Amino acid sequence: MTTPGLPNEPAQFRAAVDAMNSAVVRPEIEVGPIRPPQRLAPYSYAIGAEVRHDDGDATGEHEVFSEGDAFGRLILLHDPDGDEAWNGTMRLVAYIQADVEPALAADPLLPEVAWSWLVDALDEKADEIVALGGTVTATSSVRYGDIAGPPRAHQLELRASWTATSTELASHVEAFCDVLSYAAGLPPAGVTKLGKRSR
Repeated sequence: MTTPGLPNEPAQFRAAVDAMNSAVVRPEIEVGPIRPPQRLAPYSYAIGAEVRHDDGDATGEHEVFSEGDAFGRLILLHDPDGDEAWNGTMRLVAYIQADVEPALAADPLLPEVAWSWLVDALDEKADEIVALGGTVTATSSVRYGDIAGPPRAHQLELRASWTATSTELASHVEAFCDVLSYAAGLPPAGVTKLGKRSR
């Protein structure tokens, strides 16, 4: 694995990384570079994304952007020689995990709905992609004994990968963050979620 910024990087990889870092996402989501996985490809880069929880302002008001935790990572793998399984030279690997409400976790259609979020976001924002595949898992956990956290927890996990056909990857990052916002239950961009008024 080669760290981005070294002089021997292929121009295509460098352009793809620059494009990922130019993505514009909604302010509730914090995005930044993280350590990429090792030995999966000659060149790799990764970003992490998390829906932030605002701690409030001086007036004591608290705006909670997401009721639970929601985070993910998007990894770029690049092999200049191409990979037969990828059907290309640049593979994007996405992972999203989000806490969900009990009623949503119990919906048998949740996996299909979550997968449609990804397909629709990529169709809307990204350039042509190939070899899209992945899994969606909904889990419920019950805590017993001296373990911190709520007695019951429900989570959604989405794992997916696809091959990009160009280095214009800003739209791929933006689509990924759209899916993260859906999983976190954020309101549509530009819409404020109404909270309880103090009397």
